[in-house]
Amino acid sequence: MSEASRGPTPTEISLHRKSRLLNITFSDGRSFALPCEYLRVHSHAAEVTSRSTPETGKEDVNIDRIEPQGSYAIRIAFDDGHDTGIYSWETLYDLGVNQQEYWQAYLDRLATAGYDRSGARLAGAPDAERRIRVLYFNYLAAKMARESEELTPPPTVETVEQLLAWLRRVKGDRGYLFADASVRVTVNKQFAEPFTRLDPGDEIAIVPNSPNPPPPPPAPKRHSDDW
Repeated sequence: MSEASRGPTPTEISLHRKSRLLNITFSDGRSFALPCEYLRVHSHAAEVTSRSTPETGKEDVNIDRIEPQGSYAIRIAFDDGHDTGIYSWETLYDLGVNQQEYWQAYLDRLATAGYDRSGARLAGAPDAERRIRVLYFNYLAAKMARESEELTPPPTVETVEQLLAWLRRVKGDRGYLFADASVRVTVNKQFAEPFTRLDPGDEIAIVPNSPNPPPPPPAPKRHSDDW
């Protein structure tokens, strides 16, 4: 049985940007108003499903564009940069029929992880285990004398950019190797942006942009009154 014949198919899809709603009417007469936030946090893309904690901070997310994928699905590009989510007719119908149940399950998972929808820690929630696995490639593995390590960054380290800045501080005389311009980063095997959020349990790979390490910074000059 083909993908298109597995169930009802959309007869109308309309985006209401101001309300952040995607309205879908199906061939069986059922209609659903799906919030952009709901669609975003339920994306089936690997960069979402591979996370150990639910997506947060998507309350104001909107849809930039909708692209047909053959006759069985659409690809939704959101204005937060996420554009790899493919939503089949079957998936959209399921999200509509089970919207209340799925949304409550999402809120329950957030509460269990100790977060609200914005990504802030819930009052009274215990500190989450922030352990992540960092993989080093090429000359970084030699310089770090290891190919990977388990790290627990402080709560202030929430993004890729903040992680690199933290590594520059804690790695001492090797910190210069983590300059933003010298490396690129993947999170859970997906290339990341500086603003990409990090969650407990994530796997971060740091890959040099060049086969040769950058030169170390010059040592600070010592003045006579330092002796």
